[in-house]
Amino acid sequence: MTALDAGNAGLAPVPAPGGVDPAEHVAAIVAGAGSSFGLGMHVLPKARRQAMYAIYAFCRTVDDIADGDLPAAEKSRLLAEWREEIARLGAGRPVSLIGRALVTPLRAFDLPLDEFAMMIEGMEMDAEGPVVAPSRARLAAYTRRVAGSVGLLSMRVFGAWKGEVSERFALALADACQLTNILRDVEEDAELGRLYLPKELLEKHGLPADPAGAATHENLPALARELGAQARGCFAGARSLIKQHPRGRLAPALVMMAVYEGYLDRMESADWQRVPVRLTKPAKLLRGLRYVFAPPR
Repeated sequence: MTALDAGNAGLAPVPAPGGVDPAEHVAAIVAGAGSSFGLGMHVLPKARRQAMYAIYAFCRTVDDIADGDLPAAEKSRLLAEWREEIARLGAGRPVSLIGRALVTPLRAFDLPLDEFAMMIEGMEMDAEGPVVAPSRARLAAYTRRVAGSVGLLSMRVFGAWKGEVSERFALALADACQLTNILRDVEEDAELGRLYLPKELLEKHGLPADPAGAATHENLPALARELGAQARGCFAGARSLIKQHPRGRLAPALVMMAVYEGYLDRMESADWQRVPVRLTKPAKLLRGLRYVFAPPR
């Protein structure tokens, strides 16, 4: 093993060491992330919760590859290795702890392997180099991969899958959350040389296709207002499909909807001025409970 390989041991799908429980491994990844994800998953029965932890661990690992400081060629190699691991998963012979944690969920919840491949494709888009001012079409393709894939896998794990209507719900919610993330993280992304705001809106509002310049431009609030309205429409589209699903099975998705729509509310209330957008854990919990038991119309 080279020094570079040793440094990537936590990112590569290497053979699992003996004596380590795959379920405990993916749960530790979730706990260490400190994201809003865990909040929604607590309401799930154990088997479904463990399945979601395994999906999250996979997504988090390939995202860390794409977002890290590794050379582009090394990122490409690692993501290719994860493609191979997903193929082994489909054959029932994964070697990594994350792969092994996915074996039972794959069969129990009929998870489509193509969605794991779609997630890797999205990470490859990031790994090719910083995404800067993508077209609307390219942004939609990116969002479908990095957010839509998770939504479609999750609906099956939740036990809420109803076919085409569930696909529409999951993809609308994925678009809403991803657009909200983009709006919330403009400055943070700019520091990494990234700019996910679509080229067409930058041109319309007179912003440069330059991360630092766009993040500080006086017309950014006007652009954000328009993109925020698009996100709001996506939330509304997802909300209109809630009644076509068993409410209890949608609970984790509704908690996520509550948190991310809360971020959007905060940005709107600040009139899209660039202020820190946060929700405390109690606020997330209260919003989550409200959306589960009485989703806003």
